Amino acid sequence: MPEQNNQQQKLLGLIPLNWRFDLTSVPGVRWLLKRRWFPMIAILINMLVFMIILTSGIMGGFSSGNYSFGVMIVWILWWVMLMMFLVPVLSRTWCMICPLPSFGEWLQRLRIFGVNNKLRGLNLKWPRRLRNMWVMNFLFLGTTFFSGFFTVKPLATFFLLGGIIALGIVLSLIFEKRSFCLYVCPVSGFQGLYANMAMTEIRVKDPNICAKHKNKTCETGNKNGYGCPWLLQPHSFERNTYCGMCLECFKTCPFDNMAFNLRPPGPDLLVNKGRGLDEAFKGFIMLGIAVMFYVAMMGPWGGIKEWVRGATLRGWLSFVGVHTVFCLVLIPGIFLVTAWLSKLASGQKEVSLKTVFVNLSYCIIPLGLAAWIAFSFGFLLPNASYILHIISDPFSRGWNLVGTANFPWTPVATGWLIPLQFITLLVGYLVSADFGYKLVCQTYADPAAAKRGFIPLLVFLTLVIISFGWLYGG
Repeated sequence: MPEQNNQQQKLLGLIPLNWRFDLTSVPGVRWLLKRRWFPMIAILINMLVFMIILTSGIMGGFSSGNYSFGVMIVWILWWVMLMMFLVPVLSRTWCMICPLPSFGEWLQRLRIFGVNNKLRGLNLKWPRRLRNMWVMNFLFLGTTFFSGFFTVKPLATFFLLGGIIALGIVLSLIFEKRSFCLYVCPVSGFQGLYANMAMTEIRVKDPNICAKHKNKTCETGNKNGYGCPWLLQPHSFERNTYCGMCLECFKTCPFDNMAFNLRPPGPDLLVNKGRGLDEAFKGFIMLGIAVMFYVAMMGPWGGIKEWVRGATLRGWLSFVGVHTVFCLVLIPGIFLVTAWLSKLASGQKEVSLKTVFVNLSYCIIPLGLAAWIAFSFGFLLPNASYILHIISDPFSRGWNLVGTANFPWTPVATGWLIPLQFITLLVGYLVSADFGYKLVCQTYADPAAAKRGFIPLLVFLTLVIISFGWLYGG
């Protein structure tokens, strides 16, 4: 199967996909990334915030989440920042500063700031068959079954975050390095998938320098830093999917050969290495959840809202069943038909249906990310003013720490909500169609066959965008 040549590709025919600018060429940036206290300072600050979140979750119990510090910070501020800025712009930078796995990692290292490459714990290798996104797929889908509780009940948010921390600690004592983050953490999977669209990346500057360096300290570690905690080979990886951007490779490389690049969105979608059904299904699951969340939280269907909130056990089980079938059967099934029609139209019998299905599935990543950004606008604009209240009174004790406790609920620019959502979805559609054509050309060797094979895919993407338009505009 021919490999796509990124050097000759342009995003929407305008932006060369091989363009890069190394941010570490800016004075002071490389110096910062090589410090041992960075990003640890940011992790410690985030840990303090999460302690406040957990405490507010206990104190808030099952009260309304509108004035809960934990609910507002996690599901309004953090989630919106993650989907609208951190992942699409800065890749997996949240993983760089995430406090949740830090307790387990510190127990492995018995250090916070220093370097100790003799890690404690059993250091077992993660099972080979599970070195993919399947566990994260099912765990993330499973957490969405309880979305009607997490987003409104402070104690439910406490149990979710506390459970992730506890599981991270246990698995860190059993398995090597950041196996928990790589293969288990529910948040990790969709960050990795959508990080392929990110506008930043960590890569080597000159592969020839790495080829001549026999002692790969970015893998093994040295006195300046740890061997890659994410079990990668920083000298040769090509996608953002599993890079947690921990910056250890900047600290351990003796040649300053690592770059933190600014780039166009999406070149990783054209990298054939590492593709699989697990990542394809992550894309389908995220697209399906975006639809179901909008229907359940922002749509006009009151009965479905009651299902999601668990008003009755029967209703909640109905939501779980419909949600699961929609994400794991209906959307993948429709796309399987699309892939079959594409293969049929191309006339390329030597290309397997599985290859077509997996390859073409990566074109839905831009549209899926756009759907989540559009959904996030629906959270941010109506609800952002609640944050002003909770930062003054994080534990609902009647405090007014910064003078904003009595600030009334004030929706912001909601008249622009639907136009912003439509523009976001349209951009996602255009980018998905553009990468869809590139992926079809990569899958089918003959240009004429690729053009024929692109037609069913374009029809699928068009039907998806029309469905979102009806959903958001209806």
